[in-house]
Amino acid sequence: MTIDGITEHDIANYLVNTPGFFMRHAELLASVQLTSPHGQRAVSLQERQMEMLRERIKGLEQKIIEMIRNSQDNMAIADRLHQWTMRLLLTRDAAQLPQVLPADLQQRFQIPQVALRVWGVAEAFADLPAAQPVSDDLRAFAGSLSLPYCGANAGFEASAWFDDAAAVQSMAMLPLRAAEGDDAFGLLVLGSPDPTRYAAQMGTEFLARIGELAGAALARLLAD
Repeated sequence: MTIDGITEHDIANYLVNTPGFFMRHAELLASVQLTSPHGQRAVSLQERQMEMLRERIKGLEQKIIEMIRNSQDNMAIADRLHQWTMRLLLTRDAAQLPQVLPADLQQRFQIPQVALRVWGVAEAFADLPAAQPVSDDLRAFAGSLSLPYCGANAGFEASAWFDDAAAVQSMAMLPLRAAEGDDAFGLLVLGSPDPTRYAAQMGTEFLARIGELAGAALARLLAD
């Protein structure tokens, strides 16, 4: 808007750069009337400032509540991860690990379906269900994963390991390694009927930790 060549920007710029203006004309502040966002009634500048302050405080309160909720959720996840790790450490019979590990993980984190395969195991563990043969392509795929894969169930070989493969819409595949930099010796697979649970854009840091712990525990099965 322009009045006699003076724009609103000119006025705003003048007021910003002339802090003493309202000190010299304090009566103007009391007479300024603004439209309330909660109706068409006019309110004073002070009332409008108070409304803005209340809205800002409400927004900050909501952010704090969200932060507290996220913190509580993270604490709960960390506690479940701790309990799962203890369960692995307390499983003394290595032959029981391929059964205990996915079952306990599924129960603690409410994962609809969990499957596991390992290869290169010692002869004593060769007959375990988790040591069933897998294709060279799948081994190569597992070896190529530096991070867990998350995405839609696109008919991967590993999806056939689930008890109800047809129900799985999204899945996560976690490569198993005895230590960082080692070759992959297995794959831990999580499946869900929810197509968004393991989305391609989701963060994988937590899943990576699960894979690292699982790999370290299951390394007891490997041949020397």
